Amino acid sequence: MAFSFFNMCQLLGMNCNTPTDIIFSFEGFAQRGGLTDHHTDGWGIAFFEGRACRLLMDCQPSILSPVADLVRAYPIKSLNVIAHIRKATQGEVNLENCHPFVREMWGRQWVFAHNGNLVDFHPELDGRFHPVGTTDSERAFCYMLQKLREACPNSSAAQPPSLEDIHAALSAIAKDIARFGTFNFCLSNGQAMWAHCSTNLYYIVREHPFAHAHLLDKDVAINFAEHTTPQDRVAVMATAPLTDNEVWQKMLVGEFVMFKDGCPCGGLNPIQHYKRV
Repeated sequence: MAFSFFNMCQLLGMNCNTPTDIIFSFEGFAQRGGLTDHHTDGWGIAFFEGRACRLLMDCQPSILSPVADLVRAYPIKSLNVIAHIRKATQGEVNLENCHPFVREMWGRQWVFAHNGNLVDFHPELDGRFHPVGTTDSERAFCYMLQKLREACPNSSAAQPPSLEDIHAALSAIAKDIARFGTFNFCLSNGQAMWAHCSTNLYYIVREHPFAHAHLLDKDVAINFAEHTTPQDRVAVMATAPLTDNEVWQKMLVGEFVMFKDGCPCGGLNPIQHYKRV
């Protein structure tokens, strides 16, 4: 039976302290691309491997996509993963407008996916980062990277800024862009994951002692204790909870969080309010 969570795109992010596959979460997430929800305008997923990422996209609905079948079957392990299911608000339905978007800065690839709609957002871009497609999301990504470079003018691939400096700059940039509309997003450079909530974004931290989890969108369950070690920790972010038997933390409106090694942080200080399950 189909049901609708929200009227805009769906986000999925994963940050962990040891390389982990996202097959279980993606199994439920992919159902929202045309089966349990009406988001049918393309999808994509990026897996970080060191400084670079493996990017897979399709302008077909994820529920019908052979590329999505590959992701569900192939256990690609990564420390940071971002996935997106699109419901078009700006820009045609084609591959160039599918998320996530990828750009290089300071010798690393950066990955971004957005859920929302930015109204009359036409920032002046200086040409260092230029949109390929026609979405407000890609314009916002290019502008974010441009402003981040301006905030860290002495940084380079040899001497990149610290995660603390990146977090502080991105926090101000995200707040500025959010004035134009709904700006839920996940962003990563392979070292950490940043998430911003305008309306709806949830996360969960799974760590020892691990338990069973059951998907909300499909009758599939897993016992994480059988697939983990006591040292593992995984944070998963999503537009709406992916499981129906776990406690997900709803981010506050305007909240901006960095995830590092599977733990939500403010700067690099662990946030203590998340619910352990």
